[in-house]
Amino acid sequence: MTIVLGHPVQIAYAVDPLVDLAQAAHDFRLRTGAGPFVIAEHIEISSAEIAGRSATFDHSSAYGQWGAVMIELVQEHTPSVIGRSHGLHHLAYLATSLDATVLACARHGWPLLLDATTKGGQRFVFCDARETLGHLVELYEPTAPLLAFYEHVRNIARPLD
Repeated sequence: MTIVLGHPVQIAYAVDPLVDLAQAAHDFRLRTGAGPFVIAEHIEISSAEIAGRSATFDHSSAYGQWGAVMIELVQEHTPSVIGRSHGLHHLAYLATSLDATVLACARHGWPLLLDATTKGGQRFVFCDARETLGHLVELYEPTAPLLAFYEHVRNIARPLD
């Protein structure tokens, strides 16, 4: 059985928590042309489990568009789930059935690492594909607020002058 993830909707890079996130987003834009970036500091999480245990997951993110894909610059303020402060963090995918896709990932050696819900009610998970892919796989269901946010980031995208 193959995991059917479709195409990634987001590429995320880890940003050292000691670095200014706005500056990191600015630098990324200058280097790649992606963006501009929307910055969300300390995204409110209502619940989180890491490796099946209740946990705190505090992170900030900068979101920008790079062609057809969203870029997320992730800054973890609690102990890092990826285990590094730079480089590829995750690829994100929309899942019609989050629980079924998480089970399929686990059957293929990508176990559930993080299961979290934002204060706004958006559930997202990280499956651990570091051993085979070198990064995490983020999954979430395509809710109306999530799709609206993706559209907003796409709509504000513009080339560098």
